[in-house]
Amino acid sequence: MSRQLDIKVPALGESITEATVVRWLKEVGDPVVVDETLAELETDKVTLEVSAPASGVLESIFSNKGSVVKIGDVIGFLQEAEGAADVPDQAPSVRKLLSDHNLDPAVVTATGKEGRLTKGDVLNHLENPPVGVSFPEEVAASKDERLEERVPMSRLRQRASERLKQAQNTAAILTTFNEVDMTAVMELRNLYKESFEKKHGVKLGFMSFFVKASLQALKEIPSMNSQIDGGEIVRKNYYDISIAISAPQGLIVPTLRNADQLNHAGIEKGIADLASKAKDSKLSVEDLSGGTFTISNGGIFGSLFSAPILNPPQSGILGMHKIQDRPVAINGRVEIRPMMYLALSYDHRLIDGREAVTFLVCIKECIENPGRFLLDL
Repeated sequence: MSRQLDIKVPALGESITEATVVRWLKEVGDPVVVDETLAELETDKVTLEVSAPASGVLESIFSNKGSVVKIGDVIGFLQEAEGAADVPDQAPSVRKLLSDHNLDPAVVTATGKEGRLTKGDVLNHLENPPVGVSFPEEVAASKDERLEERVPMSRLRQRASERLKQAQNTAAILTTFNEVDMTAVMELRNLYKESFEKKHGVKLGFMSFFVKASLQALKEIPSMNSQIDGGEIVRKNYYDISIAISAPQGLIVPTLRNADQLNHAGIEKGIADLASKAKDSKLSVEDLSGGTFTISNGGIFGSLFSAPILNPPQSGILGMHKIQDRPVAINGRVEIRPMMYLALSYDHRLIDGREAVTFLVCIKECIENPGRFLLDL
């Protein structure tokens, strides 16, 4: 005997009480299987999935796209099926095809049982349209129109905007620059990248070198690993490095916990795991919380020079940039070297210019002489 089950908003994470419905992946009347994703919710930190509590049919939807919901809210009903095997799987796929191509089902020739449309019917119609029939997207593409579209800003981007503006309004942000010769690190990476990947199952990138160099600099300049809280300075005796990652939903900054306790392989694996979770919108609130210092690599997009903005309440952020061959003076001679501009933005309320410059020079020295800090010299 079937039952009517509530579809509820799951726990959203610590300090988060509400979310916005981003989209429903199923429509009323669609069959679903247990644990299948029904809808996606977005908080100001992460995207969460609402799963089917059982196999059956989506009976009703109460909270449509754009609705603000709270933990425990019932956003729909699911009619449980007596057996998952009895639930057909064709009707979701057919509706999606019709919707994606803005097709009226009445114009598609149905060949299924009792005159029902099949997926094959829709595909055949798309591949072999009747004479004189053009699809809506083709008509729109043929018109020379100046179109505009208004879409709501995601909660994630709204929150990011608020935090960035907060950093500008609150912190006294200054940026110092330097450049680093990447020759030694590139030679070291080229020498060991194959054996490194074979042994550890992850590629050896440049980020692990900059994380290691930043850790060395943070230990020498502890104020960069601190933050201001009202009238107090909070000095962090641990090192959680936030790594800026470009994800489908926008720029996010997940955190690599206890980075000082990881070797190069652990750092690379940790970053790869965070990037994978970001791509699939699987980052948890814990992944995005905390962080004592941030590293952002705009060089992967071709950026040559920029001044990063602080990730509040942190007091420092390192900006990496594109590696580019440039002529430099080496022992009185001009040589072509792979150079990278570095930028360090910092909160001048807490960190003096001398400390900031010393911090960046430390990173430069670690990268140009990786053997020294790897051997703790």
